[in-house]
Order: sequence, then C-alpha cells, then structure tokens
Amino acid sequence: MTDYCVTLESAWVIKDVKSLDDAIGIAISEAGKRLNPSAKFVEVEAGSIQCPFCEEDLNCALVVANTALVGLTLEMKVFNAESTQHAARIAKSVIGRALGTVPLKVTDVQES
Repeated sequence: MTDYCVTLESAWVIKDVKSLDDAIGIAISEAGKRLNPSAKFVEVEAGSIQCPFCEEDLNCALVVANTALVGLTLEMKVFNAESTQHAARIAKSVIGRALGTVPLKVTDVQES
C-alpha cells in the first residue's frame, strides 16, 4: 500500500460577478465552504493554463456578461491506496461527495 498525491481539475460557475479577480476569489471561497468540514484537508487553488504562444501561465477563468467560469485545482493526499487508479477513484469520490454536481477530472497522480 502506497501514499499518493492526487490533483483534480474542477469547473466552477459564478453568476453576477464584476471582475475576474472577484470570480476567482468567490470560486475558491465557495469550494472551501463545501469541502469544510468533511474534506477540509483538500487544498484549493485557482487553476492555470499555459499560453500556446509565449508559454506563460495564465489564469484559468473567463467572465462574460457578468457570469464567470473558473477552473480550480484541487489537491488531496490519499493514504494506503493499492494503485494510482485506486488513489484517483478515492480522491474523486471524497471530493465529489463534498462538491456535489461540480464536474471533476483527474489531472495528475504522484506517489508521495
């Protein structure tokens, strides 16, 4: 049995937002509230993508007509998993149960 660090990606929709920075702050705050107390050990950060031209990191958020779509990165340690697939299923289950209908995608599983 091995310990793993599992990283998931999530899409968060926020309505009636004025700016990109507000949208990111609200998304992180709402995710933290849903994860607390059942999954308070999950680290929540704003997602980032790499520019295909300059390879610089960019915020993974978009605001159109006062509605935002924010990409979040969720990281969780999974202890005593049988394999990387098992660790990914455990993390997706724990985080998914806390967040409800928020879409999740496993992006990385590292042995720790």
